Amino acid sequence: MRIAEIYQSIQGEGGLTGTYSVFVRTSGCNLRCGYCDTPYASWNPEGDDYSVDEIIEEMGRFELEHVVLTGGEPMLFAELVPLCERLRAQRKHITIETAGTLYLPLECDLMSISPKLSNSAPSSEEYPRWHQRHEASRYVPSTIRRLIQDYEYQFKFVIADPADIVELEEYLAEFPEIDRDRVLLMPEGCDPNRLQEIQRWLDEDCQRLGFTVCPRRQIEWFGSVRGT
Repeated sequence: MRIAEIYQSIQGEGGLTGTYSVFVRTSGCNLRCGYCDTPYASWNPEGDDYSVDEIIEEMGRFELEHVVLTGGEPMLFAELVPLCERLRAQRKHITIETAGTLYLPLECDLMSISPKLSNSAPSSEEYPRWHQRHEASRYVPSTIRRLIQDYEYQFKFVIADPADIVELEEYLAEFPEIDRDRVLLMPEGCDPNRLQEIQRWLDEDCQRLGFTVCPRRQIEWFGSVRGT
């Protein structure tokens, strides 16, 4: 499987915010979000091919319990199944970060699902081909239902505009089985000032609707840089 980077950092998003973790970032994605903050793992995938043994060996440099398998889209790679088996044998806590469009029968402790709303689409003028592919691929209800049935989960929705809240509510109406206590709303952006601007009104909407705000702490702590 192609790996962009393996590093130690602090989880900055979701229910495990503040947890020291080893991150394994796969390179390659079936979507092309216009706001993607890791283009080196999607738009312009970088990295080298690693075997499962090589990934385990590289991760051995970090003596941490928590492992985050992210991307790009890690669920593109069938090797994720034996990798998770090896990590489970080492008693690691495994988080998978996925857009919820693909399914693999793997072992993990937390499925962190980030469904893509319409605000994620790339420009139809600049990237007409990818715009069409992205819109056709970003919403796969059968996969969402299977993931929440089989795994402990959290949902992270990227919010850029108040209109996104309306779309979010329509999305959740399609999935009454989703526990709203596990729904997190995350401001879109990689600039601390933009994140704060969105979060000011997002806080109020979350309180009104019963959702949880999901700040992007890694941007606050480190800035928008690789390896964090």
